[in-house]
Amino acid sequence: MVLRLAGLFALDSFGGGFAVQSFLVFFLSRKFGLDTGQLGMVFFAAGFLQAGSFLVASRIADRIGLLNTMVFTHLPSNLLLAAIAFAPNASTAIVLLLARFALSQMDVPTRQAYVMALVGPDERVAASAYTSTARYVVRPVAPMLGGLAQQVSLGLPLLIAGGIKSAYDLALWSWFRGVPLPPTSHEEALDDSVLADRPRAE
Repeated sequence: MVLRLAGLFALDSFGGGFAVQSFLVFFLSRKFGLDTGQLGMVFFAAGFLQAGSFLVASRIADRIGLLNTMVFTHLPSNLLLAAIAFAPNASTAIVLLLARFALSQMDVPTRQAYVMALVGPDERVAASAYTSTARYVVRPVAPMLGGLAQQVSLGLPLLIAGGIKSAYDLALWSWFRGVPLPPTSHEEALDDSVLADRPRAE
């Protein structure tokens, strides 16, 4: 399961390399003529939305679960990313971009928690190492390919990024939705307390 997750996380990271911030800045400035000051304000707001998404993720995960939070926030984020390529004007592009950033990081804390919950305590360091390494190894390749894609069409890297990352979401959901997570220590404690309250058989 850890190797399969590592492969999926590598796919997600590879897709993300097609939409690094420098590409987004270049796209907005070239297509819509946004200047440095305007771009600074856009990514200033985007940074706050990203930070907020980390905090909101835990509340959503408490309600719908870790895997559901990973997929059902990340997939819309990727569709919004791909839609930016078709934005007819700067205002639409900025709204799509900010909406994307408001969702884009909710899978980060939930992804980390999901990996830790999926394996035993003695495997957590190794699982974290494998899944993190897989992300970092493939990510540098994508910007090079994204630069070539941008020469074909200005918005093509955004479409590729959205497509690859959406495929990751669908594969993750398909492969792991039926995998039960071990009960948390809190749930185990509740179970123990219930058993302790039951009358013992003579």
